[in-house]
Amino acid sequence: MSQYGKMSIRQRKYMFYLLALWVLGAGFTPYSRVFLGLLLGTVVSFYNLYLLQKKIDDFTEAVAKKQTARGLGTVSRFAGAALAIIVALRYEDIFHVIAVLIGLMTSYFVIMIDFAVYKKKE
Repeated sequence: MSQYGKMSIRQRKYMFYLLALWVLGAGFTPYSRVFLGLLLGTVVSFYNLYLLQKKIDDFTEAVAKKQTARGLGTVSRFAGAALAIIVALRYEDIFHVIAVLIGLMTSYFVIMIDFAVYKKKE
């Protein structure tokens, strides 16, 4: 398996751990609104991470075959984030809006932390 494939699997695993942590926080703490906001944002962030990794795989495959490469799906990832914010604003009594915004950024934090940890090991 390529280095990129291992990195992708590692990042998705970290995102699953965070999702499990948010579910536990929503179920067992009095701050369920905050944890549900984090959960909503992180689910959309995880979906965006998956889309980005899939598009990068397709992009590199197209470049390797010297074909025309398609885009990286920026519009679909923005649409997912906008949908999460709209849901959070519509159901503000269930989801904490700031927590949704923080949740939307979790995949980028995971990518940066994974990069730092991997470079430290190397």
